[in-house]
Formats: sequence, structure tokens, C-alpha cells
Amino acid sequence: MKAEGMKAEDVLKRYVAGERTFAGINLNEANLSGADLSRSDLSGGNLSVANLSGANLSETNLSRAKLNVAKLSGANLAKANLSEAILNVANLTLADLTGADLSQASLVRAELSRADLSNANLSRANLSGADLKDAKLRNANLTNANLSRADLKWTVLTGANLAEANLHGTDMSSADCSGADLSNTELRQSNLSRTNLRGVNLSGTNLRWADLSGADLSGADLSGAKLSGANMTGANLSNANLIGTTLVHVDLTRANLISADWAGADLSGATLTGAKLYDVPHFGVKTDGIICEWVDLSPIGDQSKIYRFSGDETGFFHAAPPTVRLMIDDIFDQDAHYALAVTYRQMAQHYHLAFSPPNIQVGRRRTTLTFELNRDDQLFAICCVALFPFKDAIEVQQRTIALVKLLLSAEIEIRFGVLEWFQPLKAALTQTLTQVNEFKLSEASLQTLSKISFFHAPTKTMLINSSNHSLTLHCHPLFGKRMMAKLDPTVIAIAPQSSSNHLPPLTELVNFIQGFHRAE
Repeated sequence: MKAEGMKAEDVLKRYVAGERTFAGINLNEANLSGADLSRSDLSGGNLSVANLSGANLSETNLSRAKLNVAKLSGANLAKANLSEAILNVANLTLADLTGADLSQASLVRAELSRADLSNANLSRANLSGADLKDAKLRNANLTNANLSRADLKWTVLTGANLAEANLHGTDMSSADCSGADLSNTELRQSNLSRTNLRGVNLSGTNLRWADLSGADLSGADLSGAKLSGANMTGANLSNANLIGTTLVHVDLTRANLISADWAGADLSGATLTGAKLYDVPHFGVKTDGIICEWVDLSPIGDQSKIYRFSGDETGFFHAAPPTVRLMIDDIFDQDAHYALAVTYRQMAQHYHLAFSPPNIQVGRRRTTLTFELNRDDQLFAICCVALFPFKDAIEVQQRTIALVKLLLSAEIEIRFGVLEWFQPLKAALTQTLTQVNEFKLSEASLQTLSKISFFHAPTKTMLINSSNHSLTLHCHPLFGKRMMAKLDPTVIAIAPQSSSNHLPPLTELVNFIQGFHRAE
């Protein structure tokens, strides 16, 4: 008897007798509920409308099989091969599909609620309109899968790979996606309200008009994602990566953005009223037409520090970060690179300074180190750290102390003491004085640096505040004349040996600090 002509009873008898190969069998509408067909070959078979409820199909080969409208509720399909199988409108409620291969399978409008698909391979599978409520998809492979209009409420997707999947219009409300990869996915108009997206990779994802209200996106990577028109009211975006993200007309009312980085983001037309923005950079974002009455700048988001907008966001947002720019009149070689990295690391660790490594631009004869900071009041302290490995460090330190003392003088106190922004600045400058006086390098470090000619080269230091106003803090007399000095030693003799007596005019210094960011 050929396999395709057998009845359900015949199949079960032959299975008990030890036969396992039933490829191409026709069991359309057969009743095999509770049957044991584990490790058998049913590839290419027709089991449409068959009743396989509670059946044991573990490790069974069902590749390319037809299972349309089949009843598989409670079935054991662990490690089964269902690649390219057709399971449209099939009932797989509570089915065990752990480790199953469902790659390129068709599960259109299939019923998979409470099914266990942990570690299953669903790459390129079609699950459009499928019901996956409360299903388990831990560490499942869903790359390039079609989940459009699927129901994924309360679904567990921890560690799942959904890269480049289609989730257009999907309901993922209250799902757990922590640790999942959703990079470059299509999530347009999806419902992600109250979803756990903690630490999720959403880089390059399309989330236009998605509902992310109350979602937990803390630590998530949304760099380059598109969120135009999305609802993110009350969402937790603390420590999120929003670099280069499109947030046009996004509703961020009461959203938690503490310590998020949105440099280069487009917030045009976005609503920010009540957003928590402590330790968020106020530069490098596009804010044309934003809607905002007030933001919360308190460290824990308890509204203990409120910044109210007066109709003009330019007092809060700035186009560029505060910057220390150090130019060295020499070539940057490998020895200098290594010594500089080690010195900066030691300084940061020993003095507990939070500053990022500099951007390094190496020219044919000149090197530029650029330190981008989060706050204007860090400028004076970080410039001393930047110069510390160099011979010019003493000169810069003296000038910094002189300038800070000038800013803390009675004359400045009388002029600005009553203004709200001055007292926090005064406290920061006082701390800067303490830090600058404490900065020291070990004898071993000093000996190492003294042997490298790069650190003896003339330097120029510029400070640029968040209003893009610059202040030249120091310029060595031979900066730009180094090669000339080598050719003509008399240049050194006639050059002024110190510029410490030529501090910037008080008016210039006052204008510089008035350009500091006031909402920190």
C-alpha cells in the first residue's frame, strides 16, 4: 500500500510496527489526536484540516507538508522540521515548538497563542495576521519574517532575533523584548505600548506612527531610527542611544530621557512638555517648532528642578557642544599616541574625571585634539587635563587659575551675583580651582613624557562655549613659528617668553561666560 493512499489507522499500525517513512502521505481531515508519530517522515504530506491535537510529533519531518486549518493544539512539535510547511489558519494553541525549524513556513492567521517557540527557527516565515498572544519566542530566529498585523500581546521575545523583520501594524503591547535584536525592522504603526524594550537594538528601525507610550526603552539603541509621529508619552528612554534619530512630531510628554544621548537627532515639531532631561546634551539637536512648556532637570526626575520655556527654546538648546581645542605644532607619532592615551587614562581614574577621549586630527605638521564636553562649566578644568602631558601645562594652569579667580572676584560678584545662573557657576568654578591645584603626574609619567619631543612642541588652546563663542586661553609665542625657529635661532631670542600677563580683556571673558548654557 502506497503511503499516499493510507488511512490514519493504517499509518498508526505501521508506525507501531516500526515504519517511520510516510513522505507524501495524504491524511487530509484525518483524526490523529493524541497519536505518537515522533521522528517519522511526513515531508510533503497533506494533513490539511487533520486533527493532531495533543499528538507527539517531536523531531518529525514535516517539511513542505500541507497543514492548512489543521488542529495541533497542545501538540508536541519540539525540534520538528516544518521548513516551508503550509500551516495557514492552523490551530497551534499551547503547542510545543521548541527548537523547531519553521524557516520559510507559511503560518498566515495561524493560532499560536501560548505556544512555546523558544529557540525555533522562523527566518523568512510568513506569520502575517497570526495570533501569538502570550507565546514564548525566547532566542527565536525571526530574521526577515513577516509578522505584519500579527497579535504579539504579552509575548516573550527575550533574546530573539527580529532583524529586518516586517512588523507593520503588529500589536506587541506589554510584550517582553529585552535583549532582542530589532535592528532595521519595519514597525510602522505598530503598538508597543508598555512593551519591555530594555537594551534592545532598534538601530535603523522604522517606527513611524508607532505607539510606544509607557514603553521601557532604557539603554536601547535607537540610533538612526525613524520615529516621526510616534507616541512616546511616558516612555522610559533613560541611557538610550538616540544619535541621529528622527523624532519629528514625536510626542515625548513626560518621557524619561535621563542620560540619553540624542546628538544629531531631529526633534522638529516634537512635544517635550514634562520630559525628564537631566544629563542630556542640549546641543546638536534640531528643535525647530518644538512644543514645550517645561522640562524636568532633576537628577531622579522628581520635578525638584524645573526649567520653564518662555516661547524661545534657544535659551535651552544649543547648536554645538562646549569644546576644548588643543593644537600642537608637531607631528603625532606612535610613541606620542601611546603616552598620551596612558596619561589621560591615569588622570581620569585618579581624579575621577568624566571626560571622553579626544577626537584627534593629524596633519602633516600639526596635530589637533578636540574634547567635546556636556557642560560649559567643565571647560576650564578639562583644558588643564588636556594640557597636562605637555610642557606648556604650567603656563596654561597659571592662566586658568588667574581667569577663574577673576571670575570669582568681587567685581564679577557685584555684577552677576543676583542672577540665578551665577551661583551654580561660581560653585563649579570654585571646584575647578581645587581640581587644578590637585592635578599632578607621577615622576615615572613625567620622565616618559620628557623623552618624547611631541610634548615639548608649542601649543595653542581654545575654549568654545555652547553658544559657539571662542576664547583663546593660551598660545605659545613660537606656535606656528617652530620651523622658522629651527632655521633661525634668533627667532627664539626675540620672541616673548611668556603670555601670562596678557589675559583676555574682562569684557571678552564676561561675554564668554554669558554664553554658557543656563539650564543645566
